[in-house]
This record gives sequence, C-alpha cells and structure tokens, in this order.
Amino acid sequence: MEYEHVETAEKAVAEAIESEARMQAESLMMIASENVASPAVREAQGSVLTNRNALGYPDSRLYPGAENIDQVESLAIAYAKELWDTEHVNVQPHSGSLANLAVYLAVLDPGDTIFALHPRDGGHITHGSDLHLSGDLYETAHYELDPESGRLDYDAIASRAHEVDPDLVVSGYSSYPQTIDWERFQEIAESVDAYHLADIAHLSGLIATGAFPSPVGVAEFCTGSTYKTIKTGRGGIIMCDEEYAEAVDEALFPRLQGGAAMPNIAGKAVGFAEALTDDFDDYVDRTIADARALADALADRGVDVVTGGTDTHIVLVDLRESHGDLPGSEAEEALEAAGIIANKASVPDDPRYPADASGVRFGTTSLAARGFEVAEMSAVADFIVRAFDSAGDEQALEELSAEVQRLCE
Repeated sequence: MEYEHVETAEKAVAEAIESEARMQAESLMMIASENVASPAVREAQGSVLTNRNALGYPDSRLYPGAENIDQVESLAIAYAKELWDTEHVNVQPHSGSLANLAVYLAVLDPGDTIFALHPRDGGHITHGSDLHLSGDLYETAHYELDPESGRLDYDAIASRAHEVDPDLVVSGYSSYPQTIDWERFQEIAESVDAYHLADIAHLSGLIATGAFPSPVGVAEFCTGSTYKTIKTGRGGIIMCDEEYAEAVDEALFPRLQGGAAMPNIAGKAVGFAEALTDDFDDYVDRTIADARALADALADRGVDVVTGGTDTHIVLVDLRESHGDLPGSEAEEALEAAGIIANKASVPDDPRYPADASGVRFGTTSLAARGFEVAEMSAVADFIVRAFDSAGDEQALEELSAEVQRLCE
C-alpha cells in the first residue's frame, strides 16, 4: 500500500515535522552550524532521485540508466568549481566528517600524526579527537589558542609543529570567529613536510562570495559540509589539487561510502546555483553584519565576547565575567526556554569540562536567511542577556519566550 502524503502514512511523523516547522518559525534559531534551505533545495532533496542507487562517479557508474543522475552530479561539480575556483571537487561525501576521513585515508597511513586545534579551543572532533574514528586510526597532537586573546598564535603553532613533526596539519574550526591566515598554515605545514587540510565547513559560504579569505589553491585539501553558511543540500564536499583527485575519489568510494545520496547532491547543485547569484552575496554580507552587530551589542551589555568580536557568522561568549557561576550548559537551557536555540561551547583556557563549558556559541546564518537585519540585533542581544539573567526562573523565561515569538512574527 502506498500513501501520497506523510500525514496519511504516519501521522505522528507528520505532526513532529509540523511542530518542528512551527518551532523554527517562532524561535531565534542561532545554532552556528545550521541554516535555512530554500524551497528549491528542499524540493530537490525530496525528488524521485531518492529511488536510485548511484554507485560510482559520473560516466563511471556500476549500474545502467545513469544519464540523468550523471547530469545532476556533474552540474553540482561544475557550480562548485566556479564558486571556489578549485581544480577538483568531490560532492559525494554524506557529511563533512566523512569528507575529512576520505582525505585522511587518501594520504595518511594508520599511526601517522594529525596536528590540529584542541577541541576545547574550537577544534572539531573529526580532527583526530579520541571521540572519533580518526583518533583511533591516527596519532593526534594539538595546538591551542592564546589564552589571553583567544586568537591563533602562529609562532607558537609553528614551534609546536616542529616539536611533534606531524604528517598532516589541520586548519579551520568549529567556533573560531576571526580571520585565518591560510598561507601561514601552509608555510608551517611545508616546514615540517606535512600535508595541509583546511576544514571550511563553517566558512564555505563566506569564502564563496569573497567575504572571507580562501584556502583553496593554498592548502592541498579543503573539506566542508554543505548546509552551513553555503546553505545547500545536506552533505559534504572535498576540494583538492588535481594531483590528489584519484586518491581522494577512491578513498571516498569504494573505501568509505557506498552509493551517492543523489537527492542530497541535487540539493547541493541547486544550492550552489543559488550561491552564484547576487542575492546570495547580499545574504552573506547580512550574515556577517548581523554577527558583528550582535557581538557589539552583547559587549555593550557587559558580556565577554571571545576575541572581542567576529569576522564570521559566529559570536562566542565567555560567561565567567558577566554571569559568574552560570555554566554554558545551564545558559543553553535558559536560552531554549526563552525560545533562543544556541549551544554551549568551551572557551579558551576553559576550566570546565565540555559537558558544562563556560561559554555559548551563537550564529547568525538562520536569522539572516529569515530576513533579520542589523537593526534587530540589539533586541536579540537584550533577549540573550535577559535569558542568562533569568536562568532557573521559569515564569520569567516563559514571558521572555512570548516576546521572542512576537519578534519572530
């Protein structure tokens, strides 16, 4: 038996989806790794392409009848090459995490050393953390942020690199809000005869418009997810120099993944096409302007903004000075009760375990996609600080939630 609509096939699922849509519309969605996909992207991801098992790459599939899926994937590749000016693109990774693993498998041997930012300071678990498979397969050495400024100290990183002699250096992070000197990282990698992987999962959209410096053509490998600042179909992407193309492609398929998720690749193709328009340039500019305005507004209200501001869509705050004993975990709960969805995050030299953390990470990608402008950031900052101040006060947070909903409306 077949059903035409979700609500007739499984009512509980339909109700959950409707509730989620309502929550997203009525809340300040400020998870920095989320965004709002366009109706066109969502339509592509819900298409009949889900019926196909696309094993292999364009013009080299294991199954026949692949001319249409080849066209979709080829368009995604062509648009990505135009966006980031790269020699080779693989759009098949199911996630940014798998994109990273594919690069590791392509150029490293088990036991080789990855050199990456400590997760406590904003590094990602797929950069060799013991919580991730990469930490089991490879040795990991960490560099850290300067505890006073919260910024990358390139001289200290270079010195540490010579101590640990890594095989691969990772740049690009989960919660670092400042400009990254990709060329300096490449120099550091070359000085120890290591590969350089720039993880641009959070930055790909900003880089595509030229609003943030690009590591493409600098680092041998660039990886990322495709649903954060670039705002396309869910999944990952790998960009690399042509000399590594075959090794990367074979590492992803067949060594790591099976068939390509064609609905997601169609979503990527549509989203990449959207990202080539002037409207997307305007969106990225608004995203960064909103983040800078939010950082300034929070600082004006006495909240410690890590690094003093932002060059990206990320605003990272340290609660220790402004809100004393309030851990990030409790701040996250208070924000959620107030209709503000953001996540706890560790800060440089954080004395708390990551499960509690001392900070909160905010992102402006979803707000900008919904039309929030700089003018609204003052009100958003007020709501955030009031939520911190009202942690544990259910009535106050409920009243604040109503105000948040009115702003969203």
